[in-house]
Amino acid sequence: MADATDDIDKLYEFGERLNDAKDKSEHRQDYEGIIAAANGSVKAKQLAAQLIPKFVKFFPELAEQALDQHLNLIEDHELGVRVQAIRGLPLFCKDTPEQLTKIVDILGQLLIAGENVERDAVHKALMTVLRQDVKTSLTALFKHIGSIEDQSAEDFSTWDSIRKKVLLFLRDKVFPLKTELLVPQELMERHITTLVKQNLQDVTAAEFKMFMDFLKSLSLFGHKAPAERIQELVEIIEGQADLDAQFNVSDADHIERFISCLSMTFPFFKSGASGSKFLNYLNKQIMPVFDKLPEQGKLDLLKNLAECSLCATTQDSRQLLPSVVQLLKKYMVRRKIEEINYTCIECLLYTFHHLAHKTPNATNSLCGYKIVTGQPSDRLGEDFSEQYKDFTERLSIVEDLARAMIKKLTQGMADQNKALAAAKTEEEKDAIKTQKQNATFALRACNNILAMTQPLNTKTPKFIGDQKTNLSWKEAAKPSGPSTATVAGQKRPAATTNGSNNNPLKKGRGAGGMQHQLVNKAFSGIYDSGRSSGRGGRSWRGRGRGRSYH
Repeated sequence: MADATDDIDKLYEFGERLNDAKDKSEHRQDYEGIIAAANGSVKAKQLAAQLIPKFVKFFPELAEQALDQHLNLIEDHELGVRVQAIRGLPLFCKDTPEQLTKIVDILGQLLIAGENVERDAVHKALMTVLRQDVKTSLTALFKHIGSIEDQSAEDFSTWDSIRKKVLLFLRDKVFPLKTELLVPQELMERHITTLVKQNLQDVTAAEFKMFMDFLKSLSLFGHKAPAERIQELVEIIEGQADLDAQFNVSDADHIERFISCLSMTFPFFKSGASGSKFLNYLNKQIMPVFDKLPEQGKLDLLKNLAECSLCATTQDSRQLLPSVVQLLKKYMVRRKIEEINYTCIECLLYTFHHLAHKTPNATNSLCGYKIVTGQPSDRLGEDFSEQYKDFTERLSIVEDLARAMIKKLTQGMADQNKALAAAKTEEEKDAIKTQKQNATFALRACNNILAMTQPLNTKTPKFIGDQKTNLSWKEAAKPSGPSTATVAGQKRPAATTNGSNNNPLKKGRGAGGMQHQLVNKAFSGIYDSGRSSGRGGRSWRGRGRGRSYH
């Protein structure tokens, strides 16, 4: 005990002499004594953890030895010693900026600390060094995000834990303070944009969305940003979507990534950015194998295509329209006894209208219309009567089926009102309310179909080019029943078109629900609130990791 007290007394003595000295560099022996005392008692270590970084700038020849000893204190078994040592780390680079990268690297690794007080100390230390030199600090911090090669399983696990903590720190501590930290604004916003772009090779969907949301919040890409900067964001998303790669229909990861990225770019298309690369890839790579996509993938893709069709250029519309018409004919059956998916037809009719509005005479050869623009592409001298007959017959059948479905839905809702009045438990009431809500969405889809088919029953139709048609899922609230969206850590349930009992419409048959046996498939996926891709936290595999992160 006396030895420990002596160590403390000596440390105070060393510290006081150094404090009082005008030329502190002359007291090397005192500073060496402080470094040596870091091997003493717990209290001596805590005091040394304060004094070592305080005076290190006066002894550059001892800086490496001092830092090594300080790192020993950071690894000490006593929490109080570790916390004190962490608090002192920023002082090592306050007057020696060449040490800053190393200190940030150390603090980044310490983010995985288990104790709250320890983590808080790391957060505060990192914020201190960020304010000292934000550019160098961010550059060092982002090095923990990029992938590493040839790591062992143990090294990978440690690296991945650190990486996740660094991402959380950026999201929760750095990004909210961008106005304060990113100064000068334009220079530092450009720097952090570059850092983000350099570290997107191996991210999950949630991580990519986090980065894109942050970039969109920068003034660099704000509402006053020139068109080329908005296009820069689209190009970042294009790179993530792997649009230069051959599409593999059996790669569920690539399918999901494409749909999520397409959904993410839609607001930029509305702002004037070009979506040509996405639409060309969709037309050339995905449409030829559309039938091989999973059912949920088909629906997600068609929903996103419908919304993006608003912003398609004339050239894109002309190239994509034949594939859309071909697909629309597949969904618009020739016989009333065949199964029909109203949701997909709604998407395709909406897409057809907006593409045809931009290039109306392209429908002459595709659908047999007689639209005159005065261009050779009108092809008015050719006979496309068979195409017209086929297309309008399919439209007529779809209209009849939609009207019949509206009748069934309306009757079903009346039955549900009766069942709701008779329901005794809250569970029963909630189930019936969900059925009513779903039926409302289904009615909206059928009414949209009728509104969009009506203008097409003439040789010279007027195609819809505005946004007056409100897609059935756009304002749909999430049903109160069990969600079919992917939850972190769970597998996506089977698509509703397989007759799964997860379909709320099917569950409602015994309680005033709809009796039509095709309702399950007719409205599969219609009840998702908005575009289902990219909105519910679904994630694709980190492409360097070989596994899916949620």
